[in-house]
Amino acid sequence: MRNNTVDLLQSHRSIRRYTDKPIPKEILEEILTSAQWAPSSHHVQAYSIIVVDDHEKKKVLSEVAGSQRYVAECQVFLVFCADFYRLSLTSEMWDSKFEVDEVENLLVAGVDTALAAENALIAARSYGLGGVMIGGIRNNPERVKELLGLPNYTIPIMGMCLGYPNQEPWQKPRTPKEVVVHYNQYLPKEKIIEGLERYEEISSDYYKRRTNGARQEGWTKQMAQYLSNPRRVHLKDFIKKQGFNFE
Repeated sequence: MRNNTVDLLQSHRSIRRYTDKPIPKEILEEILTSAQWAPSSHHVQAYSIIVVDDHEKKKVLSEVAGSQRYVAECQVFLVFCADFYRLSLTSEMWDSKFEVDEVENLLVAGVDTALAAENALIAARSYGLGGVMIGGIRNNPERVKELLGLPNYTIPIMGMCLGYPNQEPWQKPRTPKEVVVHYNQYLPKEKIIEGLERYEEISSDYYKRRTNGARQEGWTKQMAQYLSNPRRVHLKDFIKKQGFNFE
């Protein structure tokens, strides 16, 4: 049974073009407060949000993200960081050990950060704003750290462009639900392959129509190409330099 919240969630589109209309401060504050009310594992709240509305800083972040112009053109750019620096201070306050070097902690911080970001995007869309997540800030996390004054134990995870939409792009078709949602146990391989083959046809048709034939490959071929080479291998060293010394 559909309702307004479900309609909002299922109408998601990535918005990359914005009007010049500024985002009222009170609306931005509600978006940020909504982000803070996302679930958090063990109430650790291992994330921080940097609000960037300075044009010159947005230009630098746009370059870092691979010259994605909408980072510079959006009204507000949010940088979501996994953050254990604040938690390291709680250990200092209580003269306690700070045992952060566990994969579990990094996973908790990554999940906390993503949940906060999704809450922010949904809240923004409820006010008529549009946005798009930007993973490109991980291209050069050292530059992001320097630009935003990030302390140790913080890792920039994603950015988010926000503004009033100046476009209405097509929705990208999602993977068939029957190969994503499993009941009681995972589906057999042949059923997954069957669904993926069907999705290749659906997604290939989508890209052909959206690009007037300039792009032919569907999702499965795109993902095979995407995963054929290591990506952002520099992140391992960056994470270690922030104080996370995983063995």
